Amino acid sequence: MADFFFRTEDIRPEEVLDYFVENTRDRQLVDALKNRNPVVLVGSRGVGKSFLLRVAQKELADSFKSERVFPVYISFVRSSLLQSSDPDQFKHWMLAKICSSVLRALTREGLLGGIPKSIGLLAGGSTPATIESTKVEKIADAYEASWKQPNAAVSADGIPSLDDFKEALEDLSDELDISRFALLFDEAAHIFLPEQQRQFFTMFRDLRSHCITCNAAVYPGVTAFGETFQPVHDATMLSIDRDILSSDYVENMREIVQKQADASLLAQIAQYGQNFATLAFAATGNPRLLLKTIARCPKMNSQSVNDAIKEFYRTEIWSEHSTLSDKYVGHKPLIDWGREFIEGQVIPDIKGKNDSYLASDKATSAFFWIHRDAPELVKEALRVLAYTGIVVENAGGIKASRGEIGKRYVINLGCLFVHESSPTNSAVTIAHGLTPKRMTEYGATYPSFKKLTDQAAQITGAAMTLALSVQLDRPASVLDLTQWQLEKLTELGLNTVRDVLNAKEAKLKEANYVGDVRARRMRNAAIAAVLEYLSG
Repeated sequence: MADFFFRTEDIRPEEVLDYFVENTRDRQLVDALKNRNPVVLVGSRGVGKSFLLRVAQKELADSFKSERVFPVYISFVRSSLLQSSDPDQFKHWMLAKICSSVLRALTREGLLGGIPKSIGLLAGGSTPATIESTKVEKIADAYEASWKQPNAAVSADGIPSLDDFKEALEDLSDELDISRFALLFDEAAHIFLPEQQRQFFTMFRDLRSHCITCNAAVYPGVTAFGETFQPVHDATMLSIDRDILSSDYVENMREIVQKQADASLLAQIAQYGQNFATLAFAATGNPRLLLKTIARCPKMNSQSVNDAIKEFYRTEIWSEHSTLSDKYVGHKPLIDWGREFIEGQVIPDIKGKNDSYLASDKATSAFFWIHRDAPELVKEALRVLAYTGIVVENAGGIKASRGEIGKRYVINLGCLFVHESSPTNSAVTIAHGLTPKRMTEYGATYPSFKKLTDQAAQITGAAMTLALSVQLDRPASVLDLTQWQLEKLTELGLNTVRDVLNAKEAKLKEANYVGDVRARRMRNAAIAAVLEYLSG
């Protein structure tokens, strides 16, 4: 199996530009993240949000001497671990996390030689002699460790108020000749906790200052912006989804793979160009899905590609979606209905039409449309499907038959191709013939919707403490790691998700053929997999 980077966390920040394939859209997004106006970057799992944030961070760091815009990358992926008794734990943890991230970033760049007086506020007390481990950093660590003892008390004493934080950054701007801090928030708030989302976006808006720009990466499912944050007025909303109808789509996806491919794989791609195009279209613009399916093709002949598509898009992508209902029992009816609707209704409808279109040499479709007055639960189910990458929101405010208005979606092409007898024979023809004009429409009172609305009373916010405890005791094999990495975890006796989360680098080095570098990389991958698993 090819050894690809599936997650940005595995790539060293200083090497991120080595893997950047710049197309027009990605350049627009990176430039927007570097500019003064706040940006909210929206995209499904694996489309590259974290990667573009890291690219913007690296480019800003490289130009800091001349532009004086200082980037700070802040990941909130550990928010699912907060289990303290503090009712305001998320708000306190966010501020502690931001303060410690700013301090760490300034230290790494060697800007705190004299330690300015305003640093004391960010550090949680008087100006420290060193900032090896500040009080505010210890507070953030204590919140992140609260999963070990749920409901344990964590003192927030020392965390600055939002106004004090802004003033401290303004003072630092003057003292360190920084024109602006560019805060890049990744994994901004847990997707299944609307209260966290509201608190985050309230803070996002309140941090506005002449010397601070906030940018955030979120999933399509995030809708709880709160009462004070207005998406249109307080930030520019940008989608990262790649256009499968673009003439250079396959070439762009090929360049992403080539950045990580060895000579043997490059030769396979050159020899089986049509089969590569099949995998690229199946990924529907998602680089992680493409890399995962390519990793399953030791040879890129038709047999290998067809097997990879059927194994991944018929089983694994749906398994990942359905796993959400096991973790968040309060959302189970909604998640299960979404799968049933797509697999039992939408795909058969589109497949039937495409068979007819192909026989008569007409344009094909992967698009469907939902009326704007459809039940909110239906829209929520579709947002979860967008989060897992099974559907992509294509366009809103689209007129359908009889002038009715709704939203258009595109189904993941891999989930569509898997129903072809031989995807490598027909998938590219379907993809090249796609037109959004041939969308299948589902009206406001479509009969299938009733099954979901009848279960409305069962759909609640599940108790996260219980869900976390149960998930930590799951076998480590549920983690999205390579077979080799999973075998090493077994060899080390790290049998559960909890064991992996607790494991130190030294423990990983006990395994055969795992040295310092591989242990660090493996731990990063394992912890990233745990946190992604826990966050949904």
